[in-house]
Amino acid sequence: MDLLSIDSLSDARIAALIDRAQILFDDDRSATKPVKSLDRKIVFNVFFENSTRTAMSFATAAHRLGASAISFSADHSSVKKGESLEDTAATLGAMRPDAIVVRHRDNGAPARFADIVDAAVINAGDGTNEHPTQALLDAATIQRRLGRIEGLKVAICGDIRHSRVARSNAKLLPRLGAEIRLAGPPELMPEGIPQLSVGEAIAGADVVMMLRVQRERLEDDLGDAPGEYLARYGLTADRLATAAPGAVVMHPGPMNRGVEIDSAIADDPERSLIRLQVEMGVAVRMACLEMLLA
Repeated sequence: MDLLSIDSLSDARIAALIDRAQILFDDDRSATKPVKSLDRKIVFNVFFENSTRTAMSFATAAHRLGASAISFSADHSSVKKGESLEDTAATLGAMRPDAIVVRHRDNGAPARFADIVDAAVINAGDGTNEHPTQALLDAATIQRRLGRIEGLKVAICGDIRHSRVARSNAKLLPRLGAEIRLAGPPELMPEGIPQLSVGEAIAGADVVMMLRVQRERLEDDLGDAPGEYLARYGLTADRLATAAPGAVVMHPGPMNRGVEIDSAIADDPERSLIRLQVEMGVAVRMACLEMLLA
């Protein structure tokens, strides 16, 4: 079994993963550490794009379950000598790891790995397509803090066009009963999405998730002056004040402080779930590795 998309998971499996992640989260915070259920397993972390949170949390998750996590650096590999993705996959697969976690700039690259190797493949983000474990950890974080997902209004704001996080969350959260509102600058919205302003999306929302502008993927720069993006599209105190009472703030990272989110909001100990997302990410990825390998 592979984990390539939210669509590859049944409702029952999604619920089981979130429930298991909550148990692992509690175990890790207590003296009762998780059982080494993946002893002698080998997990390759194969990242063709830079990553802090996803790469480190997958490595930590594997280690806590007793598996060996081995990192692959594209910048120091035969990829720099012209080796194809298919040959890299075949080479790594011949080493017989139990799982391969793949992040790549091209849509569909993890699926191409899965077609070649016998190991379980986890999509850790492919181009602008999907990031399923991020959506799972976002759901688990919301469940942890607010006690439910069903009936909540979730505003996802920013560079929707290039966001694999937005796509995976837009698939997952409605299946769990949430109402999703997508908003951002018109040039950063996909075609066919109802045009809401960021203010309209945030008004009355229970969860506000901000996304960075992926300027490395833009064909034309936005041409915004310093502070202009925050004033027009970012999460400011004034916009957050229009959200539902007790609304919480999320961000998958990395953050551009003072661009899509005001620093004071990002660091607010009462409303910001950004660090909780990181901690929950380890638990969710432990649950995913267990599902595939235990």
